[in-house]
Amino acid sequence: MSPSARIDADRPAPAPRPLAPRANEIVDAARRLLEQEGPDALTMRRVGDELSMKAPSLYKHFAGKAAIELVLIEEALVELGGALRAAVDGLAPARAVGPLLTTYRRMGVEHPNLYRLATVGQLRRDELVEGLEDWAGEPFLLVMGEPYLAQVVWSAAHGMVTLELDGRYPPDSDLDRTWAEAAAAFTAALG
Repeated sequence: MSPSARIDADRPAPAPRPLAPRANEIVDAARRLLEQEGPDALTMRRVGDELSMKAPSLYKHFAGKAAIELVLIEEALVELGGALRAAVDGLAPARAVGPLLTTYRRMGVEHPNLYRLATVGQLRRDELVEGLEDWAGEPFLLVMGEPYLAQVVWSAAHGMVTLELDGRYPPDSDLDRTWAEAAAAFTAALG
């Protein structure tokens, strides 16, 4: 990609798995619990309580908690991929690194429990909507132009978000500056 090229990030997300209206309500309730109270609150009983349903009734719509989590992971990937695409669309790669990292950080920090569900632990790739994982991560490739460099930038961004969420940076750290330094280093890597 030439330095003057502009990123075209308009490719739509893969079609989501179709859900019945009641299944969507279940996913919405599960997401509220996850976002507000964390992963320990995400149980079939608690989701049922949120909807004034008995937990066994949820199994008419989902095989179990893992099936609900899978839909939540897909929602997270669609939202993250869409936000990253909007942040870099129309920019030259060297101008897109900062917005890419800023948006990635914002999405992780604003939705820490959903972020962790989607990015920590084993990913059941074979169960995801086909092409969704690649689509969500493609903005890193569009910006960096090389797959391994894109993986390095994503890995650094993920690590930095995780450290921030876990409060692992020293208390006097200027995290905005840390992220700006990362953006400057990765912009320089574009040559």
